[in-house]
Amino acid sequence: MDISFKNKKLEKEFNEGAHLSKIHGAKRAKKIRIRMAEFRAATSLMDFWPPKSGPSRCHELTQGKRKGQLSVDLDHPYRLIFIPDHDPAPEREDGGLDWLQVTAIKVLGVEDTHE
Repeated sequence: MDISFKNKKLEKEFNEGAHLSKIHGAKRAKKIRIRMAEFRAATSLMDFWPPKSGPSRCHELTQGKRKGQLSVDLDHPYRLIFIPDHDPAPEREDGGLDWLQVTAIKVLGVEDTHE
């Protein structure tokens, strides 16, 4: 999949190894690197479709300001937040996100979505 970032600062944070560990700590930085490698290796978001998502637990967020976003687990309670980077986002006939057609994502950041 193609990966972009919401801004240059976040792109730098994710692409400079030592910088990532300074900001998020070694444990979370390692999980971020694993998730990013999984995204790069994927053909489409369908590779993360539940139940195939495994330990990353990829799922769509549906509440409030998070509607339309997706997330994968890092270290509890933190998650990597992203959106499909398509305009418009591909949809199935029933109106849901077509995970098979999502071949590009935009990383929005790392957050505790339960706050």
